Amino acid sequence: MARGKIQIKKIENQTNRQVTYSKRRNGLFKKAHELTVLCDAQVSILMVSSTQKLHEYISPSITTKQLFDKYQNAVGLDLWSSHYEKMQEHLKKQKEVNRNLRREIRQRVGESLNDLGYDQIVNLIEDINNSLELIREKKYKSISGLIDTTRKKVRNVEEIHRSLLLDYDARQEDPHYGLVENEGDYNSLLGFPNGGPRIIALRGLPPNHHLNHHPNHHPNHHLNHHQGLHSGGGSDLTTFHLLE
Repeated sequence: MARGKIQIKKIENQTNRQVTYSKRRNGLFKKAHELTVLCDAQVSILMVSSTQKLHEYISPSITTKQLFDKYQNAVGLDLWSSHYEKMQEHLKKQKEVNRNLRREIRQRVGESLNDLGYDQIVNLIEDINNSLELIREKKYKSISGLIDTTRKKVRNVEEIHRSLLLDYDARQEDPHYGLVENEGDYNSLLGFPNGGPRIIALRGLPPNHHLNHHPNHHPNHHLNHHQGLHSGGGSDLTTFHLLE
């Protein structure tokens, strides 16, 4: 099936444009290589894509500079001299810009003022004042940030201090009592046997279970693992010494 004729105009779709460029570039390089081999020609092709990528083909028997030299001899044009002149002109402009910047720096520190007129001095003073205003603004922002950071640190330290004071006051008011949280099937009591205060943990007590008191029970009588605190075999008792 014959292919339709392609209209020669810019391809709007970027992807299609890049694919077409790549295919046709390879086709040109292939033709250039055939010319080099079949006709002993010296061929050079330089191409720059729309994405600013450089592609080059040159015959293996010659360098790019040699080919440019032959081009110059053929057309009577010195490409290197014109390029050198452009580079020299660009260098001259850059040196002038550098001299002006150095002179401006010296003037801002109070040097090289003899060649300035009144209007130039006034403009210099205004520029310096504007620069100082920007510098002060930057300094105040930096100081404000440091102050905010310091305040946050002080607040954190004060909160820690208050927490420690409350903990200390609580220990001073009740140094012998401890708090045991009820977890699972454990219930806790606080007893005072002969050995000092103890935490008594009861496990497995039903809701309506009550403590049986021994007839000869005394507040200072030692409470042990089996005596006076359970009825039946479903309960378990463990005592823990309180830390002084």
